[in-house]
Amino acid sequence: MRAVIQRVKESSVSTDNRIIGKIGRGLMVLLGVAKEDTGKDAEYLAGKIVNLRIFEDENGKLNRSLLETGGEMLVVSQFTLLGDCRKGRRPSFINAAGPDKGNELYEYFVEQVKQKGVSVQTGQFRAMMDVSLINEGPVTLIAESK
Repeated sequence: MRAVIQRVKESSVSTDNRIIGKIGRGLMVLLGVAKEDTGKDAEYLAGKIVNLRIFEDENGKLNRSLLETGGEMLVVSQFTLLGDCRKGRRPSFINAAGPDKGNELYEYFVEQVKQKGVSVQTGQFRAMMDVSLINEGPVTLIAESK
């Protein structure tokens, strides 16, 4: 499982010109599920992301987590994060999970984050979406479960 994590002032996702998920300050997470991933990967990554110390404390140091700040999370499924660009000019998605497994683990990841007390909004699985955000910092990280 691979995630691109962006600290945001605000973020939203829309499909068919309709906003389906919107958050204020918090984290925008693009989530890719690999075919070998399991529920353990979702549990690990959810715990890792909500506890990452990437928000400033009173001294301006990156020392506070999403849980500590009370921020929100917007999670958007993105299988292209599993694209392999090493050969040729067309990415290979052979390592990405199929739609059924991908959706199952995406939803499980979202539930794991909610169980930790974070307010979560989502995109729409397998839909063409437009994502908007104001990246704060900017702070952008990549986290993987393997």
